[in-house]
Amino acid sequence: MSSTVGDFLLERLSTWGIKRIYGYPGDGINGVLGAFTRSSNGQRPEFIQVRHEEMAAFMACAHAKFTGELGVCMATSGPGAIHLLNGLYDAKLDHQPVVAIVGQQARAGLGGNYQQEVDLPNLFKDVAHEFVQMAMEPAQIRHLIDRACRIALAERTVTAIIIPNDVQEAPAVEQPPHKHGTVHSGPGYEHPRVLPSDQDLDRAAEVLNAGQRVAMLVGQGTLHASEEVVAVAEALGAGVAKALLGKAALPDDLPFVTGSIGLLGTKPSWELMQGCDTLLMVGSSFPYSEFLPEEGQARGVQIDIDGRMLGIRYPMEVNLVGDSAETLRALLPRLERKADRSWREQIEREVGEWWNLIEHRAQLSADPINPQLVFHELSKRLPDGAILASDSGSAANWYARDIKLRSGMMASLSGTLATMGPGVPYAIAAKFAHPSRPVFALVGDGAMQMNGINELITIAKYRERWADQRLVVMVLNNGDLNQVTWEQRAMSGDPKFEGSQDLPDFPYARYAEMLGLHGIRVDSAEQVGAAWDEALAADRPVLYEAMTDPEVPPLPPHITLEQAKALSSALLEGDPHARRIIKQSFRQKLQEFLPGR
Repeated sequence: MSSTVGDFLLERLSTWGIKRIYGYPGDGINGVLGAFTRSSNGQRPEFIQVRHEEMAAFMACAHAKFTGELGVCMATSGPGAIHLLNGLYDAKLDHQPVVAIVGQQARAGLGGNYQQEVDLPNLFKDVAHEFVQMAMEPAQIRHLIDRACRIALAERTVTAIIIPNDVQEAPAVEQPPHKHGTVHSGPGYEHPRVLPSDQDLDRAAEVLNAGQRVAMLVGQGTLHASEEVVAVAEALGAGVAKALLGKAALPDDLPFVTGSIGLLGTKPSWELMQGCDTLLMVGSSFPYSEFLPEEGQARGVQIDIDGRMLGIRYPMEVNLVGDSAETLRALLPRLERKADRSWREQIEREVGEWWNLIEHRAQLSADPINPQLVFHELSKRLPDGAILASDSGSAANWYARDIKLRSGMMASLSGTLATMGPGVPYAIAAKFAHPSRPVFALVGDGAMQMNGINELITIAKYRERWADQRLVVMVLNNGDLNQVTWEQRAMSGDPKFEGSQDLPDFPYARYAEMLGLHGIRVDSAEQVGAAWDEALAADRPVLYEAMTDPEVPPLPPHITLEQAKALSSALLEGDPHARRIIKQSFRQKLQEFLPGR
């Protein structure tokens, strides 16, 4: 039996299948923290202490991404609650089910300008717009938990429960009294089977069967539908491009998979969209229309579980609300296998040439190390079942293009918010969720200095809990906020502004060693492969510090005239590294035209 609201809160969350809660302590949640100390025999969730509340929200989001389950984070009142917001927006914008539990000052003090009193319902009303409520009576707790969990799962979104600290310590009311004005709820949620009508499926099949050059674009909504995507692509003779959140939806060793799409995408994905006459978009809200066919070029069919996301990226002829796997399965018998496979053969040729180009680009020398080589050598060595978490920035460029995922691997990043900083906390959450699988965080030095350094402490704190301690944090140490530097040059036409872009040096590998982790610093191209072998053989988590060249250009799949003009302007206006930029850009682009490469 529960003794306090805090006890009952944890027991109810356990009923919902919650095994761990990521958070940081504070007196605004003391009533719940005390309940953790009274839990025993694994009957309640465990508390995972992070270094900052934002990291707790990132980890809750990552838990949802890598398990399909509900993620839960916790923070104290006032500043703790505020710190959660960035990670919660990451979950909201990537449609992940996360529940935030936050403390508040005692009820009697509310409205009195009390210390750490913040209007939390208003603070969370956007990020948790589907459900944010403050518990004012112990009898509310049961239905607030049930509704927060159920709505988060049903709507794939963030919900929030605010609990004043005196309510946390009040006697629990496990079953509200059976009288007017009370709410009586129960736990549990089963995802519905969402399928379009036969008439709409027939219309979609008519469009797809009429197409001669079909392109598919898939996103995270197809992570559970790999077999169905492959079967449909085979029938249609289609090539398949992947939005970044859907990178793990299909293995990259399939010859018709063109890889990532967009500014961080591949040339085959660009050519696929330029040449298609029909577009099938499944489980993706990829926003960059300039990388999709021009209006009028292609007929379109879109499948998405969320009807609000249909028809807003390309004017589709048929919009289907449905689960990706179920809908593709129902669509497949209606499709006619394309007899003419010339479009597919062209796609496969371009994909083969692309991987050949990527390998040759990775071998180009740089000062001191070409970052593409670091990713290329890792890709060759990725163990079966590996989980990858990429941060935002230039690391995401090389992750998108140079990492060749195989079947059974998982990977994610901050897709829509594209915030800096989730790489290391994502990896930690992945390791807690899958302790027997190898995990890799791919991070730039900017994100590492922002918060990754501190979360190494969390890795050191909990590493003994993991029977398989293969968790590798790879840091690109180039002393530059590299993605923004290149955006300044190629989009704004401005030279690098060293005052905002240069980063202070930091001994990442030595710092990891100080924490009891294994640190490896890689200073030359000749060391890259052997260093990965050392990292994968280590008996503890590893910090792999690669000293990379910031002037290796993250070339987009197609360089527009505007981008070329902007970069030329930046160089002419006195970019401090103009000579090296010209050299590296020329060598990278030249690889596309060398015979035999």
